[in-house]
Amino acid sequence: MPTPPTAAPTAAPGPACAPGPVPAIEVTGLTFRYPGATSDTLRGVDLRIEAGDFVAVVGGNGSGKTTLCKTFNGLVPHFWNGDLTGRVRVHGRSTRKRSVADLAGEVGYVFQDFGNQLVRPTVRDDVAFAPLNLGLEDWAERADEALAALGIEDLADAYTWQLSGGQQHLTALAGSLALRPRVLVVDEPAAEVDPARAAAIYERLTRLNREGVTVVVIEHHADLVARYARSVVLMAGGRVRWHLPVQEALARTADLEEADIPVPQVVALARALDPAVAAGRAPVPLTAEACTDLLAPRFAGHPAGLAAGPGGLEPGAAVGPTTEVVARAHDVTAGYLSVSGPRSTVLDGLSLTLRDRERVALVGSNGAGKSTLLALLAGLTLPQAGTVEVGGRDTRSVSAAELAGTVCYLVQRPEEMFLQDSVRADVAMFPRGRGLPDTDELVEGVLDRMQLTEVADRDGRLLSGGQQRRATLAIALAMRPRLLLLDEPTSSLDLRSRDDVIGLLADLAEYIRCTVVATHDMHLVAEWATRVVVLDQGRVLADTDPATLFASPGVLRRARLVPPQVAQVGAGLGLDPVPLSVEELVERAEGER
Repeated sequence: MPTPPTAAPTAAPGPACAPGPVPAIEVTGLTFRYPGATSDTLRGVDLRIEAGDFVAVVGGNGSGKTTLCKTFNGLVPHFWNGDLTGRVRVHGRSTRKRSVADLAGEVGYVFQDFGNQLVRPTVRDDVAFAPLNLGLEDWAERADEALAALGIEDLADAYTWQLSGGQQHLTALAGSLALRPRVLVVDEPAAEVDPARAAAIYERLTRLNREGVTVVVIEHHADLVARYARSVVLMAGGRVRWHLPVQEALARTADLEEADIPVPQVVALARALDPAVAAGRAPVPLTAEACTDLLAPRFAGHPAGLAAGPGGLEPGAAVGPTTEVVARAHDVTAGYLSVSGPRSTVLDGLSLTLRDRERVALVGSNGAGKSTLLALLAGLTLPQAGTVEVGGRDTRSVSAAELAGTVCYLVQRPEEMFLQDSVRADVAMFPRGRGLPDTDELVEGVLDRMQLTEVADRDGRLLSGGQQRRATLAIALAMRPRLLLLDEPTSSLDLRSRDDVIGLLADLAEYIRCTVVATHDMHLVAEWATRVVVLDQGRVLADTDPATLFASPGVLRRARLVPPQVAQVGAGLGLDPVPLSVEELVERAEGER
């Protein structure tokens, strides 16, 4: 990993300082307010990003991270208008009089809502669009290079509207890479991609950084920040609280927790179990490997046995039956019609039974069929072959509207759940439509539980990504279904919001008999799920519990999954079963004293 830069102040050096190299990004006294807003989103921001840095911008939802980064390529204020004061310079030139098109070849940007960046029918056409539009003669070479860099050459001829969310994200990133920008800004690089592919994206960003590209990421995954970033910017309340080298930044656990940023598990483990780290006499580890080496002497001769062997879980292994069946898919085949060819097969002879009181995490690589399975269970699509039953009813014999009182499906794109002009109206729509007598009380209680009261009268489509996630969960809570299906519910959420989601899912057990979550968030799998179903190429690869899955390297590799850091450390220390939380590993360590 590159050596972190020397600690930098949040503002540019004052007049007394000797002039240095021109920074990639220089922000001075920046204040910005969106039209109609009652307060500033950015409040006197000062920030200097040196050319060649790899910067992670972190902070809670609504802290101003995305708005700040959109000033780097002129999207704010040239596209998103508002009241702006202060100055932004890119490589020494002000962005105030430069158009977004002029800045596009210098500052690449991948949106949090990346689907809005896809403008052409096929993946290859979309990736080639920007260099072709700018008249670059090597546009085709650039497109092929970007596709290969992200390992999506096999998607080149696919239609963008048929891609999974993760595949669309990779396509949007490839489109930015095709311009070979000097500065690349990526809002949530790991959002909606499988863990192994998230690591691959970061490895690509690291290679670009080593080749001289300044990389800026907005990120909630502290373990990725620890492994790949060189410096960290902490945003809070529309201001830059500090900008520090990554090791120093991640040692400021109090600041991070106050801003709802999860401290990497390896940092928490080291602080709890190594006195030198806890006292600040030794640096915090940034990777699972470094943490394992640090803690290995303490676990020498540990009697808890070895982790599962190389084979681990056998593909197709399943947990035993438990209680009453809530939904069932039997020998299901499903796919989509292709514009230019035969029907694609997404699920191929899949069988799965969901039972009462189960918390099921549905995991697998992008395109494995997770979202398709959820749509089938919701009755939104029908299988080509086989049967799907929900509450004992075949989905072919009942409409999706009739099933809505039994099953609720929260889609991967939260903005698609907003149909009214306010969050309050969206939350109230289902119970009010069904004539529930306590609708008003129910809605206010749900809004309060999800910390949405302050934005209840705003249009949900105008909220931040994290606020939208919480609002969609509020819609589901107000529906009180027996089967709840969620697609990536914790994507783009800060620590507090993610913990709220996990807490909410646990609380919903009073109303919901079974919850199925399609996710790439292995922390959610570890902390919440009682059962994990792994999909691969349209089939059930494994059906097990989290600890067994995380000790099964063969299944993990095939499904492109990466366990949480604490499970990686536990496996490295030879613990069986592998721990699922920091608290669990600390308790086991204390028990061996």
